Amino acid sequence: MEDRRTVADGLRLAVRALVYAVLGGAALLAIATVASVLGPMLALDLYTPPVAAWWTVFTAIAVQGVPFLLLGTVVSAAIGAFVPARVFSRLLPSSPALAVPLAGAAGAVLPGCECASVPVAGSLMRRGVAPAAALAFLLSAPAINPVVLVATSIAFPGRPEMVLGRLVASLATAVGMGWLWARFGRDEWLRLPMRHAPAAASSGLRGFGAGLQHDFLHAGGFLVLGAAAAATFNIVVPRTVLDVFTGSPWLSVLLLAVLAVVLCVCSEADAFVAASLSGFSPTARLAFMVVGPMVDLKLIALQAGTFGRSFAVRFTSVTWVVAVVSSVLTGWWLL
Repeated sequence: MEDRRTVADGLRLAVRALVYAVLGGAALLAIATVASVLGPMLALDLYTPPVAAWWTVFTAIAVQGVPFLLLGTVVSAAIGAFVPARVFSRLLPSSPALAVPLAGAAGAVLPGCECASVPVAGSLMRRGVAPAAALAFLLSAPAINPVVLVATSIAFPGRPEMVLGRLVASLATAVGMGWLWARFGRDEWLRLPMRHAPAAASSGLRGFGAGLQHDFLHAGGFLVLGAAAAATFNIVVPRTVLDVFTGSPWLSVLLLAVLAVVLCVCSEADAFVAASLSGFSPTARLAFMVVGPMVDLKLIALQAGTFGRSFAVRFTSVTWVVAVVSSVLTGWWLL
C-alpha cells in the first residue's frame, strides 16, 4: 500500500510539474507574442523606433528558444530520474580521448538547439559523465542534428558542400573543445549543476517532477536575460558597419562570427539568415552557422547560470576561436 501511494504521489508530482512547465512556456510565448505586437505599436506611438526594434528582436529570440528549452528540460529531468548512472559508464569509454568523439557524434540524435543542450549536458554531468564528453555533446547537439542539416540543405539548394562543411566544422569544433577541456580544464573552473531537491525524490517520478520544475525555471530566466542582451546590442550597433567589412574576406569572417554571437538566431533558422547574406563569402557564412549554435549571448547566459561565470567566460572564448579556425579551414578545403 505504501509503495502504491509513493508511486501515485510521484505520478501526481511529475504530471503537475509537466503541466506547470508547459503552461509556463505557453504563457511566456503568449506574453512574447502579445509584446511583439503591442510593443512596436507603443514604440511608434512614443516616436521611438529603436524600442520597437528591441521588442521585435527580444520576442523573436524568446519565441524561438522556449519550445526547445522545454524539450531540453524534459529530457534533462528524464535522464536524471529514470536513467541509472551505470548506463553512461557502460556506453561511454572510460578514456576521455575516446569518450569525447563518441559524445560529439551522439549530439546528432537530439533535434534541439542550444537552449536544450545546456540542461541536458548538466544532467549528464550529474549522472557521472565526464565533463569533457558532456561538453562535446553540448556543442554538437544544436549544430549537427538532422533538423539543422536538412534546414541548411533547404537554405542552400544545390550546394551540398555547405551542408557537409557545416557538419565537418561543427563536429571538429565540438570534439576539439572536448579534448581541450580533458587536457587543460580544471575542476575549480566548472561548477557542477546541483538540483535542490530532497534526496528521496532524486529518482523516479518525484525526481522527474522536481527536476523539471527546477531546470525549466532556472534556465528560462537566463534565456530571457540573454534575449534582452542580444536585443540591446542589436539596436546599438549601426547597420552601416556591416558594409565596411564585406570587401575583405578575413574581416567578413570575423564580422559574421561576431554577429552570430549577438544575433542569437536559433540553429534551426540560422541557415536561412546566412543564405540571405549574399554579399559575404561562403566561408564567412559558414562561420556564422558554426559559431552561432555554440556561442551566443543567450547561450553564454545559460552556461553562466548552470556552470558558473568562470566557466562560461573561459569556455565560450576558446570555443569561439576554435569554431572560427575550423570554419576557415573547412571553407578553404570544401568551399
